[in-house]
Amino acid sequence: MEASERPQLSFSEDRADGTVRALDGRIVIESLTVEDERAAHLVRERQQLGKPATDTVRKAIEIGARVLDSEETAANVDYVRREVEASIGELEKRLNSTLDEGAEALAKHLETTFGIERSDSVQAQIKQIIANETREHREQLLRTLTAEDGSNPLVAIQARLGKAMLDAEERHRREVERLREHYASESRAMQQRVAELNEKLARVLERQEADQRVAEEAERGTAKGRSFEELVHATVEEIAAGHGDAAHHTGDASSEAGGKKGDTVVEIGGAVGTPLATVVFEAKNKRLSRNDAWSELNGCMAERDAAYAVLVVAGEDKVPSGLDELTEYQGNKIIAVLDREEPDPLALRLVYRYVRARVLAAAAETLEVDAAGVRDAAEEAEATLKRANRIRKSLTGVTKSAESARDELDSMVADVERCLARIESLVAAAAQAESAE
Repeated sequence: MEASERPQLSFSEDRADGTVRALDGRIVIESLTVEDERAAHLVRERQQLGKPATDTVRKAIEIGARVLDSEETAANVDYVRREVEASIGELEKRLNSTLDEGAEALAKHLETTFGIERSDSVQAQIKQIIANETREHREQLLRTLTAEDGSNPLVAIQARLGKAMLDAEERHRREVERLREHYASESRAMQQRVAELNEKLARVLERQEADQRVAEEAERGTAKGRSFEELVHATVEEIAAGHGDAAHHTGDASSEAGGKKGDTVVEIGGAVGTPLATVVFEAKNKRLSRNDAWSELNGCMAERDAAYAVLVVAGEDKVPSGLDELTEYQGNKIIAVLDREEPDPLALRLVYRYVRARVLAAAAETLEVDAAGVRDAAEEAEATLKRANRIRKSLTGVTKSAESARDELDSMVADVERCLARIESLVAAAAQAESAE
């Protein structure tokens, strides 16, 4: 009985090519042929993959049913949306009409009540109130600003300005007094400084006079008819004597090799014992070319069996072309300037000490000398010697700022002498160590 009450398709709808019945949630298909090439192809493909044909047909019907149901639902939704939009449009037209009518009526009412042309309108009343208040405030402000008592703010401002001006004047007076005292103190300090500078200048002049003794002696010798060669020898001889060295003026005397190159030969340590090394000095009162200078100095060292050669020229204009004074070349040559007209032995004295230290360090092959220390000291001495010589040249004919330049020059000379003394001490220490052994 129950089965007969469930909804189902009537048999009157059956066709000759098959029968389809819908029973409850089932569909029974008998002898139904579906002519669809795509469906037949799909059934065969899935069957080849192991899927039963009934499963494929069943799923195709289920999916198709859902698609058909969705299309009908979408159609119903579109119909409802169109109906709702039509109703909303009609409602919007009615609402806009009602609002326009209300706004027009409200505008007419406001114009009637608050019209600006009406003398008793709100705008007219507000304008009159503002005019009255403005006039009253203007009169009150004028009374306040013209009053001479404390109610007038300008009176207090004037009082503060007056006090500020008095304070500023007092500060200015105190600042002027302070500056006057400061400048007076600075003036006293400056006067004291000038006195100290004069004192230092006097000491510098004394030292300069002492440094010029050799030069003066050379000048006297030149005045007596000495040649530049003799002037160089006299200067070198005096310097050598202070170091225990022996200086020989070879002049035209031939060497053991038979040549006459080399004007002054210095035997390092020769005045106190066996010479440790030989240095040759060649004096030139003319300018040589670069090649001629090397040829001359190499010939001097070869003929006098010297380890080092110094070319002494009679002025800066006599320095060989392409070369510089106070610059060591090839490890055994250097150029020094001794002005013939104003012979200042300072540069030659420093060159002498530098060369002496270099040949002593090179001659002491058996000593354990601090080679790095000797090299550093020699390089520092050479660099400082150049700087000192530049300062010395700048002092020629200079009268202003002479003290500072001279102090710097003396400091540089002291640095050179310190470097040379370091080299000498290194060599002496090595010699003493060897003697102790």
